[in-house]
Amino acid sequence: MKCHWIVKVGSGAIMGALVVVGVGFAKSDGGDVREGTIRIENQVEADFPAMARIKTDQAMQAALGAVQGRILKTELEDEDGFLVYGVEVVTPSKTIMDVKVDAGTGKVLAMEKDPEDNDDHGPTGRDDAGEVNDTDR
Repeated sequence: MKCHWIVKVGSGAIMGALVVVGVGFAKSDGGDVREGTIRIENQVEADFPAMARIKTDQAMQAALGAVQGRILKTELEDEDGFLVYGVEVVTPSKTIMDVKVDAGTGKVLAMEKDPEDNDDHGPTGRDDAGEVNDTDR
């Protein structure tokens, strides 16, 4: 009897953990920001610094806690109606990751590979076969 109860409780705990982990991945999947603490409505970009509750260096530390590398650029942005720090991090493998950090709490909300970072083409705009790809220009 006790064994069945332990199995049911253990199964419930595992399912609860999977839901929490799934929600965490859903927030960062694809780089979409689905939540935030500071809503952008009719504010202009010049108002963003006064609205942010955390400092730039705090946002950079949060981004580096999520992605190992070096900071390339940091800026306050309106992302899907929320004020976030957009932090670009260059990883050791030379990939640029765009990390979105909540400007109110410092929580990492989303991250994705920078769409402008194209590993298939070098600085000449040529692909591995040496052909020019005009769509990247």
